[in-house]
Amino acid sequence: MEDFSHQIMEEDYKKDLLHTLYSNSFKYSEEGFTLSSGKKSNVYIDVKKTALSAVAMEPIGYAYFQKLKLAPIDAIGGMTLGADPIAYAAAFMCTLRGKYLDVFIVRKEPKGHGTQAAIEGKVQSGANVVIVEDVVTTGASTIKAVNRAKEAGFNVLRVIPLIDREEGGAEAIEKETGVKVDPIFTMTDLMELHKKQMEEQDKEKKKEQAAKDKPVF
Repeated sequence: MEDFSHQIMEEDYKKDLLHTLYSNSFKYSEEGFTLSSGKKSNVYIDVKKTALSAVAMEPIGYAYFQKLKLAPIDAIGGMTLGADPIAYAAAFMCTLRGKYLDVFIVRKEPKGHGTQAAIEGKVQSGANVVIVEDVVTTGASTIKAVNRAKEAGFNVLRVIPLIDREEGGAEAIEKETGVKVDPIFTMTDLMELHKKQMEEQDKEKKKEQAAKDKPVF
């Protein structure tokens, strides 16, 4: 299938969004964190703190618009809860710019009453869709979302996570589902920014210490 991500978003716009993610969602600890996958990591990324903030909704939507504007798709969605605000922002921004996208929500478990639906929304079988995710680590929840979408008769063209932690999840998704993963950001992007921030903080501390140590006459 032809790659539909032809135009890269404006670099300043992408840089601002990365800084917002770093400020709101990125945490680093030498002691480490236990992730939802059960793995231990020095880095924890709580994307919801960014995706649910007023300042980030527009840039997140714009980032996805740049990925999707040439894509032959009808709808966007993913596994609740992480995918929900990302799908809403993306669909709203795309629709504002003339590319009308519906949203669907993949339930963790089918409803226990009524239609017992596994997917919410009015998207019909045969629709071309993109699956979104906040963070991909192992890829397990995304694989489940892709499979549920396929069971509903959707044609899944891409998986676009906001962040790929680069821990094998993207490769697992592609192997298990045959769907290409095309993230907005990677862990490498965040770690490079973290390194720069730490270097800047170190410079400031040295300047402050030098000022304190300067002899007074």
